[in-house]
Amino acid sequence: MKRQFLVNKTEAKIMGVCAGIANYFNIDATLVRIGFVAAALFGFGTPVILYLLIAFIAPSTY
Repeated sequence: MKRQFLVNKTEAKIMGVCAGIANYFNIDATLVRIGFVAAALFGFGTPVILYLLIAFIAPSTY
């Protein structure tokens, strides 16, 4: 079976990117969200730009 990354709008807090990443790797979405916040704080804004790119480019589920 082929896996596909999808932005998960049903479990979304903001745009569903972290929930989609968590579903793709079969891990808890809270861990992905904590990792994103840490990366955003220490990454000087680059993770925020990547988040927005993924949110607007990736297909989504409803």
